[in-house]
Amino acid sequence: MLHDLSRRDALKLAAAGVSSLSLSGWFNVLAQGVAAQKTKTKRCVLLWMDGGPSHKDTFDMKPGTANAGSFKPIDTSVPGIQISEHFPKFAPLMKHAAILRGMSTGEGAHGRAKYNMHTGYREGQGGVVYPSLGSITAKELGREEFPLPSFVSIGNRTYGAGFIGTRYQPLVVNSPSRGVENLKPLVSGSAFDDRVGLLDQMEKAFNGEYKAGAATAHRTTYDRAVTLMKSKEAKAFDLSLEPASSRKAYGATPFGEGCLLARRLIETGVSFVEVGLGGWDTHQDNFDRVKTLSGTVDPALSSLVTDLKDRGLLDETLVIWMGEFGRTPKINTRGAKPGRDHYPRAWSTVLVGGGIKGGQVVGKTDKEGAAVVDRPINALDFMATVCTALGIDHTKQNTTSTNRPIRIVDKGSKVVKELFA
Repeated sequence: MLHDLSRRDALKLAAAGVSSLSLSGWFNVLAQGVAAQKTKTKRCVLLWMDGGPSHKDTFDMKPGTANAGSFKPIDTSVPGIQISEHFPKFAPLMKHAAILRGMSTGEGAHGRAKYNMHTGYREGQGGVVYPSLGSITAKELGREEFPLPSFVSIGNRTYGAGFIGTRYQPLVVNSPSRGVENLKPLVSGSAFDDRVGLLDQMEKAFNGEYKAGAATAHRTTYDRAVTLMKSKEAKAFDLSLEPASSRKAYGATPFGEGCLLARRLIETGVSFVEVGLGGWDTHQDNFDRVKTLSGTVDPALSSLVTDLKDRGLLDETLVIWMGEFGRTPKINTRGAKPGRDHYPRAWSTVLVGGGIKGGQVVGKTDKEGAAVVDRPINALDFMATVCTALGIDHTKQNTTSTNRPIRIVDKGSKVVKELFA
């Protein structure tokens, strides 16, 4: 996803005392720049449930029907809206959330469905690699002068910038507890400045002589790396600065730590953070696995929403809980324990904050959760709706390297206006 530095570049960086930061992928990301010129207040946290969570066992339960399973629904803070018993901490926060139960998309294979729901386009469509929502947000809402990347992906490698350019690629943080490693110079401050100054002179001379795009990108790499290493905002990646009570509230799991890191990054000014949780591809042992996964999500999601609310950031931060599709309403019995298969025809996502109207359900499935019978929402509708919530003009066109104009969201989308009433 990210371009590797050459051995020659690595040696030049080492001479400046920059250490092995390039191995973390950070230099490559910094070369991509941080953001666009516009400054807006909206931000987004995408909680990606990799594999596709079962809607019937989470946010669109069908108690008393065939293949319903043993999970019980519980009341929420909104009369008439019930969710799974395994989200007890989130239930009181339902007044801030909207459940989209009318999701209905056309891709049933993991890879294609993930691409579709991250970009709004189908993989291979038009022979173009499309930018993900995170990269779009970085381009449209990020700040050029901000020293941190505008798009950070935690715990998973997500989709990147596509044709809009590597400037908007995500910084991938594999372990939230370790953050971004090797940020400290290997030499003292004055020695580091001297070495960087010398390196800067070398780069200027090379750029002046060759004026190559690659040389400019390398120059940007070094500039952004030094900026980050001297930045006070880099402390946002250090979870050890959080009180023990806060870390406990989110849950002692990589996902919980990822959500806590997401809050710190959003609070610092990062525009888009994606946190991944895998394991939702429950072809077998669906119920035990969904119970465990829900138990991981509930404290993390609830603490994230509560913290954003308490800090006055929830209205400007859209939190999305979703996967690439749902699971079959019918239980399969192929394995030792019952499971559910891929099902894009009817499923659910959850949106919280970001100025949307909470405390509601949009869309409805039939009694088995097998078909959308009211207010279907496809991938284009969803992407246009999220862009609207973030203040991004989804009809805007970006241009490919061959000067081909392509809309952020393709024609034919219908924004879910109920969220903005």
